[in-house]
Amino acid sequence: MEETGAALRRAHAHATEWLDSLATRPVPPRAAVDDVVAALGTDLPAGPTPAADVVDLLAAACDPGLTAMPSGRFYGMVIGGSHPAALAADWLTSAWDQNSALRTVTPAHTAVEDVASAWLLDLLGLPPASAVGFVTGATTANFTALAAARGEVLRRVGWDVRRDGLAGAPRVRVLVGAERHESVDLALSYLGLGVPEVVPADDQGRIRTDALAAALDAGSHSDGPPPIVLLQAGNVHSGAFDPFTDAVDVAHRHGAWVHVDGAFGLFAAASPTYRHLVAGYEAADSWATDAHKTLNVPYDCGLAIVADPVPLRAAMGMHGDYLIQSDAGDPFDKVPELSRRGRAFPVWAVLRSLGREGVVDLVDGFCRHAAAFADGLRALDGVEVLHEVVFTQVCASFGSDERTQDVVRRVLEDGTAWMSGSRWHDRAVLRISVSSWATTDADVRTSLDALARAASA
Repeated sequence: MEETGAALRRAHAHATEWLDSLATRPVPPRAAVDDVVAALGTDLPAGPTPAADVVDLLAAACDPGLTAMPSGRFYGMVIGGSHPAALAADWLTSAWDQNSALRTVTPAHTAVEDVASAWLLDLLGLPPASAVGFVTGATTANFTALAAARGEVLRRVGWDVRRDGLAGAPRVRVLVGAERHESVDLALSYLGLGVPEVVPADDQGRIRTDALAAALDAGSHSDGPPPIVLLQAGNVHSGAFDPFTDAVDVAHRHGAWVHVDGAFGLFAAASPTYRHLVAGYEAADSWATDAHKTLNVPYDCGLAIVADPVPLRAAMGMHGDYLIQSDAGDPFDKVPELSRRGRAFPVWAVLRSLGREGVVDLVDGFCRHAAAFADGLRALDGVEVLHEVVFTQVCASFGSDERTQDVVRRVLEDGTAWMSGSRWHDRAVLRISVSSWATTDADVRTSLDALARAASA
């Protein structure tokens, strides 16, 4: 324990120093990969090194290569900074080192997971009997929920994909909006479902319900499995939400399984001000989101939610004679992994710390900051905000593609904030994603000042 204690004290000191630096340090890293490699050294030592010395070396070598993602001025991707309660709980998670697969073997984590799951379903307004799987992120959450969907739609036409695989199986139709996130296509590829059928979207990136109905009508056949329809809560560029009430109704009338990809947008449901954005989404069959985005727990944590637990357990469950399994069901029945980290600990901690009102304030604060960014951008010469700012995303053009790309480059060189470039509707854009509890009004003003400097250069 003496060596463990020394190493943990050094890690605590370095972690505290890192967190203290976030208010003032440049957001982009100051070192490249080769610089960090050189500082670490490439020769594996012949003998042992004290654990505390290893921690010191790791911290010193890596510090210049760290991006200040937990800073209140990081808007480059939808990344939430770690909330204090969640970060502290995550440290305990590592110290406790529980393989949280089995209810009987790890009752502490299972209890926390059960409580946190019930709280999440309540906050999100989803069916209380839904199964919640704690996975690595939204990509795996989409994969997990769509595995349940694949198994169920094939079961309805008499095909057992778990037993017989996909070779020779009836083709499963999957329909997606034109502006879905690419991770959805990745999950479908993992599942052997191939490239989905694309349904046109409107100018905000929302799936067109009339086009969805036409596509379902045109492709329906009585002897095939029901289709799977993927909808979106939060477009990665515009923040727009699909029209769930009408889209879910159309899909269900065609017998489809409806899945909602809500990596960051699902938590709009927790806010009375923004709940209208997800109206009708509770009638879907499954949902996916990230806790390490809007909820601000440390990486990595995603949530796969399925209204009917039976198809999920059929897709993910397993049996091993050496496993001490529970008749009540085990956590690993709902996720792809057998060995897994205790991800529910930090989720429970942030929910317990914030409470219902705190989660509302978190979501509303992100949206308020996004609106402030949009207003500040519109006040700059030659800047166009390219969509309705309805949630936490803002995309803007500074005129030509060349000028927009130049502004993005100058902002990153300035170092005050991180805002990334992208392409949307065949235009270069500056994209701002607000998703950190640490972002303040002052951070927004400081970041807008940096944008003004970059735009005037």
